[in-house]
Amino acid sequence: MAKKLGAAIWGAGWVSGEHAKAWQNNPHSQVVAIGSRKESSARALAERLGLDCKIYAHPDDPDKAYEQLLNDEQVDVISICTPNDRHTHEAILAAKAGKHLVIEKPISLTLDELKALRDTIRETKVKTVVSFVLRWNPLFETIKSLIAAGALGDKLFYGEVDYWHHIDTWWSGWVWAHRKDSGGSAFLLGGCHAVDAVRWFMGSEVSEVTAYAHQWDTRFEYPPTVVAALKFENGAVGKSSTTFECRMPYNFNIDLLGNKGTFRYNGDKAMLWSETLNPKQTGWTILQTIYPDSGEVTHHPFQGEIDHFVDCILNDIESHCNVEDAVHTHEVCIACDISAAEGRPVQLPLLKD
Repeated sequence: MAKKLGAAIWGAGWVSGEHAKAWQNNPHSQVVAIGSRKESSARALAERLGLDCKIYAHPDDPDKAYEQLLNDEQVDVISICTPNDRHTHEAILAAKAGKHLVIEKPISLTLDELKALRDTIRETKVKTVVSFVLRWNPLFETIKSLIAAGALGDKLFYGEVDYWHHIDTWWSGWVWAHRKDSGGSAFLLGGCHAVDAVRWFMGSEVSEVTAYAHQWDTRFEYPPTVVAALKFENGAVGKSSTTFECRMPYNFNIDLLGNKGTFRYNGDKAMLWSETLNPKQTGWTILQTIYPDSGEVTHHPFQGEIDHFVDCILNDIESHCNVEDAVHTHEVCIACDISAAEGRPVQLPLLKD
């Protein structure tokens, strides 16, 4: 390459530093700009990572600073790391400006937003990746390899993935995350990772959900505990749940049942039973790798995500985790919220082409 991809980080909060480090560490890209509502936050991030880049900030009008960033010809791609309620608007503006996009989840909080973003990406044809970053976690990659190799058989008939994470004022994002207008819901805020994972592992789209909600921590403006029964288009069934009001360490449960084997991960160890790979197996095989056992962003595989996206841009291919794919995950999350609120099953898809 004669020129490195110029990456901009928009939003200088908790996750932005991992995006910036990943862009800077890729040999084909560099961080050319950081933008934020607060100039002090943007400069602090640049200084912490030793980045000599442009700073875009405007305390009274963040949209003005964002417009200036979008007009920067050095910027080829943007990581959107702002609070949830800003993602759709900012992503649409960036796509219309011809910038490729890494969008932190959730990409939208409503169906109208989701459709508007999807249609804009289809029209502008910019490359996108949605930051369901656990797809690059080594355990997730191992599970996908095992499924592809037939370790669980030729049919997965049950899938369960849960996101249990005690969220409280210790998190700098609490100020907006606990609110419905800016956090969205339990599934949209964090549980979408579990929904995306169960979709990815099962290899089939969800056709119907029935969900139930619970709340004892009234500081949340939405129910912080939701559980959903899932039906898949291929006839399989499953379950996904999320809770923020639990009192326990971070846990990402995974259970996958096939006609020739089973995979289980309970936050402590990953276990495989496979009649295909080991027909004389007498006990669980323990898989030793890096587990998704922490909500700390420094533990997440952002380097793998960004390296993958750089390859997509340079080779003009679509990511398996782009906006078009992520729409399905968000539809399931929104359907779960509708089902829990209205006490009825909800059919999918929710959006029409």
